[in-house]
Amino acid sequence: MQLAESIRFGIQALAANRLRTLLTALGLLIGNASVIWVVTISVSGRELILDLIRGLGSNIVYAYYESGDLTARNANSDFVKMADVEAVRRELGSRIVAATGVMTNFDRMLIEGREQDVKVIGSDEHYSAVRNLALLAGRFMDPADVTLRQKTAFLTDKLAIRLFGSHEGALGQIIKVFGLQFSVAGVFKERAESFGQSELSKETILVPVTVLRYFTPVERIDPMYVQARTIEDVPPVTQLVRGILESRHRPGAKYAVENLAAILDTASQITVILGIVLLLVAAIALVISGIGIMNIMLVTVTERTREIGVRLAVGASRRQILAQFLIEAVLISVGGGVIGILLGVAVPLTVRHFVPEVPIGVSWLAVAIAFCVSFLVGLVFGMIPANRASRLNPTEALRYE
Repeated sequence: MQLAESIRFGIQALAANRLRTLLTALGLLIGNASVIWVVTISVSGRELILDLIRGLGSNIVYAYYESGDLTARNANSDFVKMADVEAVRRELGSRIVAATGVMTNFDRMLIEGREQDVKVIGSDEHYSAVRNLALLAGRFMDPADVTLRQKTAFLTDKLAIRLFGSHEGALGQIIKVFGLQFSVAGVFKERAESFGQSELSKETILVPVTVLRYFTPVERIDPMYVQARTIEDVPPVTQLVRGILESRHRPGAKYAVENLAAILDTASQITVILGIVLLLVAAIALVISGIGIMNIMLVTVTERTREIGVRLAVGASRRQILAQFLIEAVLISVGGGVIGILLGVAVPLTVRHFVPEVPIGVSWLAVAIAFCVSFLVGLVFGMIPANRASRLNPTEALRYE
């Protein structure tokens, strides 16, 4: 019953100075909302970055020729070949889902009335699955296209629109590449934009590698992609691919064999560090708001010195006085904190409602932590004013004006 009465008296005391109470709680409001926003941004940003990286391909190992002995007369033999891709498939067997290679060349094409250079890449039926491509119209390359050397072409979405106005409109159209007529069989795009950092640019033509080989003076696979069966297999598969390439070429040849695991780890570390920095900023805001609560409560103790003296004179214990002012400090901090939590949750949910394609999740752990921090801020920073109030001398407090 004493606790209920203390809370009621505390609410009445705070209501008597509404503006001061509101301004004091404003620091906790902003601090708690910031904590939830920071955690939401950190978690959502991390997942967005990781999803974009995963979108380039799942469990991918990629390899390419890096450098060789400059004195070698036949450096072309050091390049990764389709025979190397076949060797990886044969030797790794069930440890991988698929292996594919990419050969690159360029040709000129008439686009919107102007001749332009267009990238032409050659690969096989495994390319679309390994690279996690999204089919927009038609079909992907199949084994018959490769083995029968079919003159079929597959266009990126940007090129299809520039050439024929739409994805569906490109299907069945004839384009001329290296002087030969190719029939467009499909339109695709990368699920995750690589911003030109992969072999796929905005305007790229994909053809069977067995056809492109006739128009490429030197056979060079750059890069070779290998899809491991599980994420745990990525590091050992990376080493095995390196060993296969090195065993099939001269000792002086060097091959870069890498995977996306390192990029994923780096992105994860960056987002964690960013989250820590932002949380420290939010923590500073909470500490400043706590100091504000302490200052206001010290002023409140001074203003209510005579009231404290009367309570002590009629029999109130020092513990009750301490509890009274401590409860008032906690009410300010928790009140501001709860409003801040509601604001912090409302903004991400609103954004998620209007932009559903952006994965924004609210961390309920952050909500719980924010509430606990609000309570602790009031408890810790309210202790000094409450202790000062409980130690007042009743006689001197009654004489205070």
